[in-house]
Amino acid sequence: MLNGAILLLVGFFGAMLTFYLNEGLGQGPVRSSAMLSLGVALFFHFFPHITDPYIVKNIPLVFIGSSFIGMVSSRLVSNYWLIGLAGTVFCIIFLNTSRFFTGYGGALGISACISLLAILSIPIVTKKHRLTNGFAILRKMLFKIRRKQ
Repeated sequence: MLNGAILLLVGFFGAMLTFYLNEGLGQGPVRSSAMLSLGVALFFHFFPHITDPYIVKNIPLVFIGSSFIGMVSSRLVSNYWLIGLAGTVFCIIFLNTSRFFTGYGGALGISACISLLAILSIPIVTKKHRLTNGFAILRKMLFKIRRKQ
């Protein structure tokens, strides 16, 4: 129970910190994710006996996956709480499906994408047939990509 709560907090703050470095400090999405993920991974690599082995093994994975969420552009999602909520949803997906993704590459990225899309769909579900700004921008981007192909 406590381990799950710790991982949920890591997912929440991992996404928010990456988004803050990305958009707030202008470091860019890749650099923000890489710097924070490397720091967390190195900390738990050099101090493996600091806490429970389950936590030491899974915190870097949850943090890296939630940092993928923080790489989102502020044009799609600009609310820090929604970014944190997407990180929490990612952690829930990770905790419940990680054994199904064993051996598949890109499982963290796929889970991050699913959780971010779930958060982006909240306004669509809550408002009757009204298109939100974030979804409209996403739709424009997808149509531009299709036209170029």
